[in-house]
Amino acid sequence: MTGAGAVACIGGGGFLVDDERGVQERHLLTLIPESRRRERPRVVFLGLAHGDAERGQFKAYKMFSKLGCDVTTLPFFPYEMKRDYPAEAKAADLVYVGGGNTPAMIAVWREFAFDRALHDAWQAGTVLSGISAGANCWFEDYVTDSVPGGGVRAGLGWLPGTFCPHLDSEPWRAPLLAGAARAPAYGVREGGMMIVRPGTAPEFVADKPGVTANVRWPGEAAREVPALDLSSR
Repeated sequence: MTGAGAVACIGGGGFLVDDERGVQERHLLTLIPESRRRERPRVVFLGLAHGDAERGQFKAYKMFSKLGCDVTTLPFFPYEMKRDYPAEAKAADLVYVGGGNTPAMIAVWREFAFDRALHDAWQAGTVLSGISAGANCWFEDYVTDSVPGGGVRAGLGWLPGTFCPHLDSEPWRAPLLAGAARAPAYGVREGGMMIVRPGTAPEFVADKPGVTANVRWPGEAAREVPALDLSSR
């Protein structure tokens, strides 16, 4: 991942669930590399996993505009044929992917070759981030409720291992994560965020005190890892 941007995987919380404090979102902006920082960061919001609902797009505009960013959305329903989606993704300093149906989102991205556009943007230094589906999608495997009964499905495979959001708020997730064959396996709770940077171990932060992440490294038992509380900063 040499030269790639950070990937921030959010287990729950933030502006899409009407948390207007901006704790998570301000921290995401600090992940933009120094070489790409500008007076008004460029943020692209992708709401495909939730059907490109206008409410989610509005919340993204409201939050990131308040933080001094230029915000755009790239909807797939409807797909805007006159726009250059790959170019807009690559020009973004931060891409934020909303929650919803992960398998459907990945399928549509692949149909439009937008997965490759996102990968190119990431390799060029764009920060990739998202909540729930927007956190799941980057991994080899992920735990999802978007299939009947819930299950483990294959993601884009850009990050190794298995990821699970909402670990504490939906009890059925923990057994699936514990039984996932592919390690490392990460379970991130509400308010928590896992940050992956090129060549370093994952970092865990949270928008409230007392949050931990569940981590299982290959050949080891799962353990709880404390997350750094950002809310008091």
